[in-house]
Amino acid sequence: MNDDSDAGLSDETPEKDPAPEVEDKPGEVRRKRRTGVAIGVLVALLGFAAAVQLRSHHEDPELAGARQEDLVRILADLDARQTRLADEIAGLEESKRQLTSGAEGGAAALEEARGLADELGILAGTLAAKGTGLILEFQSGATPIRAATILDAVEELRGAGMEAAQIDGANGASVRIVASTFFLDGPDGLIVDDVAITGTYRITVIGDPATMDTALRIPGGVVDNVGKDGGTVVVNEPGEVQVTTIVEPSEPKYAKPVE
Repeated sequence: MNDDSDAGLSDETPEKDPAPEVEDKPGEVRRKRRTGVAIGVLVALLGFAAAVQLRSHHEDPELAGARQEDLVRILADLDARQTRLADEIAGLEESKRQLTSGAEGGAAALEEARGLADELGILAGTLAAKGTGLILEFQSGATPIRAATILDAVEELRGAGMEAAQIDGANGASVRIVASTFFLDGPDGLIVDDVAITGTYRITVIGDPATMDTALRIPGGVVDNVGKDGGTVVVNEPGEVQVTTIVEPSEPKYAKPVE
């Protein structure tokens, strides 16, 4: 016979208390909040800049007397810039979501910092880069290719989303094209950032191939103007291109970081 005490026993195993959740440290919480606020501000500024730019073009009285090819050129630039701004806003929104997602915030912040360092290195020209893009060859006719023509091409490419580029000459010289790059006419060709370059000139550029090709071929654009001078711009789309020429970083002489 079983004792009455056995009848009170239960077959169920007592449940374990759930493991306590790991809370973020106060310093990490404040850092994540500041990062989220900073990204939110950047998103707002990008949206505001796009609105102001579109409004300024809409209200520009000079557009009323502009030629058709100029209007097409302006419209193409605006479309390309609007697409880039939308992509940047989407990227910032995703970064904000990751950085404020709790436990994954620290790893996401570190990855974000590394990605930003790479992006800045590519933009500053201190890092080599690869990606989809174009290779342009400028072949002169009876009239030599002028520095102003190459500068116009670089500006058109920038407006179409150029992310990295370099220019090479027939003499083997190569220069990375960055924000501070200048172009001058020289005795035997071009002077690019104090480097003598002779034609034929080749520009390797990373960005969206279709957008950049369209920007170069619009009426009154680079390809059209070079052709009027008897020259030729050969646009090649090889798939992946590499921009390997870099700019040596220089130490600032006067500027210092704010503590």
